[in-house]
Amino acid sequence: MKRLLLVCMSVLLVCSGCAWFEGHQGDKTAQELVQDGVDLFSEGHYIKAIESFEKLRDWYPFSKYAILAELKIADAHFNLKSYADAIFAYESFEQLHPRNEAIPYVIYRIGRSYFNQMGTPDQDPSHTAKALETYQRLARQYPDDAYASMARNDMVACYQNLSEHEFYVGVFYYKQKNYKAAKNRFLAVVEKYPDVGHHHAALTYLANCDLWIQTQEEPEEIASAPAP
Repeated sequence: MKRLLLVCMSVLLVCSGCAWFEGHQGDKTAQELVQDGVDLFSEGHYIKAIESFEKLRDWYPFSKYAILAELKIADAHFNLKSYADAIFAYESFEQLHPRNEAIPYVIYRIGRSYFNQMGTPDQDPSHTAKALETYQRLARQYPDDAYASMARNDMVACYQNLSEHEFYVGVFYYKQKNYKAAKNRFLAVVEKYPDVGHHHAALTYLANCDLWIQTQEEPEEIASAPAP
């Protein structure tokens, strides 16, 4: 009796599951959903486009359009400037489809998502550092790809921003007469980011920091020092 009851329950669950699945499939075909998503995306209705692409991805995971839907979901988040969501979607795509021909584009977009959140030199440089790290990975893995070439212009801007940040913090410490901490920042400018805008000024500050460290004599004021 118990065995018969279990069999009946199993049949009911399978049938109800099939009805649910068929009901969703019956709403729209995969081709209709992808066309809706593409049309909405091209018209700038990114939130509704995401909804269509997510239905396609979830209802028809083995459809030939499912991979396109995953990529367009990431693109829609990017265009909405929802960069955290875009990064998550692009990274998920890369993990699921590491050999897909769109991977150079995907890595570039991850980098660009970080790049678009880059702050001013007095702000946290973590987004800039992540952008540079991602672009460097793209250049290593796909050195001849067009997206690697596009990333190189952004990489220069990343180097400049990181250099300006180190210089800014170095000047702050310098004005606080914390010359040892200032020296470390100016060394980073000279060694990690040479020739991107602050190299020569950093050398001047370094000389003054070394003078204090060696002699304990107060260095002269530097007229060109920016206000932190």
